[in-house]
Amino acid sequence: MIVKRSITIRGHRTSISIEDAFWSRLQQVASTRDLALAALVASIDTERSPGTNLSSAIRLFVLAEALSAEPPAPGPFSPDTPVDEAPPHA
Repeated sequence: MIVKRSITIRGHRTSISIEDAFWSRLQQVASTRDLALAALVASIDTERSPGTNLSSAIRLFVLAEALSAEPPAPGPFSPDTPVDEAPPHA
């Protein structure tokens, strides 16, 4: 469920609409890094691409964190598979 949350970053109050699972994981990452949640969000805000809203940037950050912590799932591709040899979509 998407929940609207308010947070203050760099002295500016803003709202973020984000799912509970992403918010919980964001809090865990902040805790693991020994950062205040607002400091982590401010860092994500600074690093986000132009045109990307903050809620999306947070989701992408959490996804990247999760993917970097897990080994890649087995699949039809290997890093050395040329694109033109990739299996067709089902």
